[in-house]
Amino acid sequence: MQNENASSEQNCSKHNSIKDYSHLQEAIDNLPYLLMMTLGAWIFIEGMQRSTWGWIIAAGYFSYGIVGAFWIIVFVCPYCNFYGTRLCPCGYGQISAKIVPRGNEECFTEKFRKHIPVIVPLWFLPLLGGGYLIWRDFSWVLLLLLLAFCLNSFVVLPLVSRAYGCAHCSQKETCPWMKKKVQRV
Repeated sequence: MQNENASSEQNCSKHNSIKDYSHLQEAIDNLPYLLMMTLGAWIFIEGMQRSTWGWIIAAGYFSYGIVGAFWIIVFVCPYCNFYGTRLCPCGYGQISAKIVPRGNEECFTEKFRKHIPVIVPLWFLPLLGGGYLIWRDFSWVLLLLLLAFCLNSFVVLPLVSRAYGCAHCSQKETCPWMKKKVQRV
């Protein structure tokens, strides 16, 4: 326990300009991702006219979103500077520390690039499926769900991520997601 506290203090001193995130702040950071999963699932339910298959596909999509989050927690978070701290805006670093050992922080960029593609289909499956379903049988409700999904997934989620979580991250210079944005500034 003492060794764990020393490690946590060492991490905190390394990031002394960054504050701890509250559970409410972590929830705010995760809300757009949760909304993306919910809207994506609802696109399949509504697009398949609330059939059994629509519910099954929606449950599969939503489950994929949960598994995707845990994939990142297991395969990316152990290599992050915020592993095991309250400095992680989404709270994944704390969860990761409870289930997997710490990795080498120098491998963060490599692990990020390797594992982020696992969750990328979450952004496109509802678009492809919903696009096909709306082409097959137009529905205003489905169109509104698709528009809401696009607004949340391609505008709100990246904006919250970059402006809220990533903006305070000490790894943004080495993170493939933020590196390009930092170099432009």
